[in-house]
Amino acid sequence: MRKSVTQGLPRWTLAVPLLAFVDLIGTWHRNLGAVLLILVCLGLGAAVIAAVHHAEVVAHRVGEPFGTLILALAVTIIEVALIVTLMASGGDKAASLARDTVFAAVMITCNGILGLALVVGSLRHRVQEFRVQASYSALSVTTALVTLSLVLPTFTTSAEGPQFSSAQLAFAGVTSLVLYGVFVFIQTIRHRDYFLPVGADGAVDEDEDHHAAAPSGKTALLSLGLLFVCLISVVGLAKTVSPRLESAVESAGAPLAVVGVVIALLVLLPETVAAVRAALRNRLQTSVNLALGSALASIGLTIPAIAVASIWLSGPLVLGLGGKEMVLFALTVVTGLFTLSTGRATLLQGAVHLAVFSAFLFLAVSP
Repeated sequence: MRKSVTQGLPRWTLAVPLLAFVDLIGTWHRNLGAVLLILVCLGLGAAVIAAVHHAEVVAHRVGEPFGTLILALAVTIIEVALIVTLMASGGDKAASLARDTVFAAVMITCNGILGLALVVGSLRHRVQEFRVQASYSALSVTTALVTLSLVLPTFTTSAEGPQFSSAQLAFAGVTSLVLYGVFVFIQTIRHRDYFLPVGADGAVDEDEDHHAAAPSGKTALLSLGLLFVCLISVVGLAKTVSPRLESAVESAGAPLAVVGVVIALLVLLPETVAAVRAALRNRLQTSVNLALGSALASIGLTIPAIAVASIWLSGPLVLGLGGKEMVLFALTVVTGLFTLSTGRATLLQGAVHLAVFSAFLFLAVSP
């Protein structure tokens, strides 16, 4: 058994969040040389691992699906703050930042995280089970939110391009928030059992760690606080390395949208690690909750936040997807319908999702 200290938490889980935060403060708004770049990358990776650990502590205390919901909400709230900050300082160059980031988050979660969890889980357990009711509900809300927020702007009559008018943006923001709120209500209260992991006998398994005692309330609160410290460090360190990423992207002749994709990948690392670990423990429902729940949180919180922020943001706000992105989204929805229709997942389904995700990454770099 690992040696534990304050509130029953291992020493490294207490030290890493603080060290990562110090790393963030020490490198903030500084030109990164080789040494500082290595420190930022090390701090970023360590913060991700610590964030997953603290999220699991909180999840064990509050139970599923609240634990995965906390991680998804925490990451998305900080991601929204990062988007608004970059848009405020980026001017016209950041006009499509919200669209690119949200769409990247959808493709990463619905294809990358889900596909990786399916592949890793099926390699260890051959066939894994999940609940169709929960998965279909999340996919249907995700499809509606992406269509209303990112597809419709391309077909509106705005003379300034794929943009919403002020009234249309307000409607999209309110609709996104309401739909996400209803989904959270269904997930946590009305039909909570739909989102619980499936046990070995196919029944609801409410206690993922029945062999271990639940952490105390003080331990869970400490882990919750350290989780937010880790997530702030992840997002801040990702923003710190973004100028180097922009320089590398420009040098390679790739579109600037690649920067948004890379940042989204970094920010979603905690959920990716948590989803893969859950799949390895034969808890695929938890992985599905994380993947689709993160996609929903990203859209449902980002669009309303951007709608409010647009009141004082002076630059344009481009939300409409291009034809290539709409094809990839349609393929994601169709693939998701086939994957989630049976309640059983195999290696092939995971490979298909990863193929779609690979196409998204390739076309982002080589449009």
